[in-house]
Parts: sequence; structure tokens; C-alpha cells
Amino acid sequence: MEKFSFVIHPIDVKRDASRKYPILKYASESVIEKLMLKLSPKVTSHVTGVRSITGAEAEGWLIQLPLSPRQFVELPTEFVYEKIAQAGRVGAERGAKIVGLGAFTSVVGDAGISVAEKLRGLINVTSGNSYTTFTAVEGLLRAAELMDVDISQSRCAIIGASGSTGAVCAKMMAEMCADVVLVGRDLDRLNALKTDISARSSTRSSISTTDNINDALRETDLILAVSASTDALIYPKDLKAGAIICDVARPRDVSKQVIEERDDVLVIEGGVISVPGHVNFNFNFGFPDKTAYACMSETMLMALEGTYEPFTLGRELSVEQVQRIGEIAKKHGFKLAGFRSFERAVDEATIRQVRDNARKKK
Repeated sequence: MEKFSFVIHPIDVKRDASRKYPILKYASESVIEKLMLKLSPKVTSHVTGVRSITGAEAEGWLIQLPLSPRQFVELPTEFVYEKIAQAGRVGAERGAKIVGLGAFTSVVGDAGISVAEKLRGLINVTSGNSYTTFTAVEGLLRAAELMDVDISQSRCAIIGASGSTGAVCAKMMAEMCADVVLVGRDLDRLNALKTDISARSSTRSSISTTDNINDALRETDLILAVSASTDALIYPKDLKAGAIICDVARPRDVSKQVIEERDDVLVIEGGVISVPGHVNFNFNFGFPDKTAYACMSETMLMALEGTYEPFTLGRELSVEQVQRIGEIAKKHGFKLAGFRSFERAVDEATIRQVRDNARKKK
């Protein structure tokens, strides 16, 4: 039996804390955050029943790290690294040979490199960003199909294209779309990426660059948001009817106002992954049974492979790396099962309603 662990943390501090301790619903978020600083990472559930279609099996542990999204950003980076490393040690004590970093633990600082150094010789580390990237593209394409968007005639914008993840997404989308717009703050890097993509034999898109996000989004069908911005970048007024956004940035690039005010726009946050076997997470993510986040799935895939390699660390990704994790997922029977948006599942009926609303607006 292969063994893994995965680090989670509260997303909505007050909501998540009051689920376990109802009295905390009367406390302010800042008070809850101060209380969390006194706590250490601990096992929150035992994951059982992960079984590959190859016959390999795995079990794991979800490790709760008591820090809020704001604390990941505002606390000293070295303090946060040590907290994450503590969570890794908790998994190692139970025999796990790899630990995956969930949500903000995978993007803070150098995206896992320093944490991996702290845990060297004890447990391997992966951020899960390769499979997250693969399923972001896969999910965007699937959502476009459900929204009746012709990929080959569409315009796609990559928000944060000057970063490594954005560059990989841009190269993949340039093989399918009519137009790809590279959006970012560093025009020199964007133009270098444009040259690189244009030189690829598989590119079929017209490539353009801009540092003006409003101009980029106004007539755009598909949006992949992967920036490193600490503030929301995409608002209701920026989007055309029927636009599809896949936001895998943390913090999010899409303002929550978009889903509150635009019923003709679809926002997803990558794919919900169907995990093979009779998996029981013994924890409620708000997803259907036997499904998980892509980053968590990458951790399980490394365990099932038995290699326990630190598949994704840091901010450098390649198309080949992303495609490889997609092949490993297929080998073990992991596949896209649905979508999520702002921590909630999005079903196909909801997508069809957004599509119909967009048609009426158009």
C-alpha cells in the first residue's frame, strides 16, 4: 500500500472554524486568526480506497494547517515555510513518502522549493501545479464545448502570460484557437514569448500582446487566469456575454462580483477530478463523492506511480511536464469529473443556464 499526505488549510476562516467550533461564529476573523497561530498542524482525516486501474493502491492523510489565506500573504515567509514543513513532518510520521501542497501552501514564496529543502531526506514534496495546469486547459476546453463555443474560431486571453504557468497555457492554447492574447505587465517578456510561440510548428493562432487587461478581455471568448497578482483583476464590466473564465490563480484573479452580477458568464477554477477506486476522503470538500482537487490528485498519482518524485516544485513548468502528468493520470484512471467555482461544484445544468442567458444577452 503506497502512502501520501496532503496539506489543506481554511479558505473562509470564520465559516470553516465555526463548523468545528460553533461558538467561533460570534468571533471576528482577526480573533480566529490569532487563535490559529497557537495551533500546530494535525491530521484531519485518513484517506482510503484509492485504487488505480493498474491495480496499485494508496492511502493518505489530510493534514490541516491552521493559517488563513491572509496569513499566508502577510506573515513572514520563513515562518510560513516552517509551518508548512511541520505539516509535512506530520505526514512523514504516518509513513507518507510524499506530501502535496494545497491552495495557498503551493503558491507562497518559492512554491515549494524551500519547504522541500526543509523536508529533504524525510518526505518528498510536490505542489500539484502540473496537473492543475493540465486540468485547467482540459476544463476550459470542456466548458467551451458545453457552452457551444467553437474553439478553432475563438479568441483566448492568458492573464499572467509572462509567468511560467501562463507561458505553458499559452503554448497549449495556441495549438487550438484562432487568436491568443498574452496579457501581463512585462511587455518585453510577453513579446519574447510571442516570438517563441510563433516559432512552434504546432501553433495555429494569431498571437498578440498587451499590458491592458480591459482591452484584452472586451471581445474575448476564453480566459485562462494565472497571474501572481494579490488583487482581483477581472470584474463584471470587463466581460462579453458568454465569456468562459478558468481562474487557477491564488489569490483569485476573478472578483466574486462576476458570479454575483453576471449570470451570462461562466467562471470555473479548474477541474474536479474523479479518483478511481472506492475512495473515501472522510472530509467534506463540497464536491461529489470520489472526486478531488487536481493538485491533490497529482500527489496521489505520484504515490500510485511508486516514484514519489517531487514532480512539481517552484514556478518553472514545461509543456512536456504538463502533458506527462496528463498521461500518468490517464494510465491510472483519473479523469475530469466536473467543475468548481468559489469552492462550490458547478454542474452541467448550471452551465447550460449560463449559455442560455448569454444567448439572450447577445
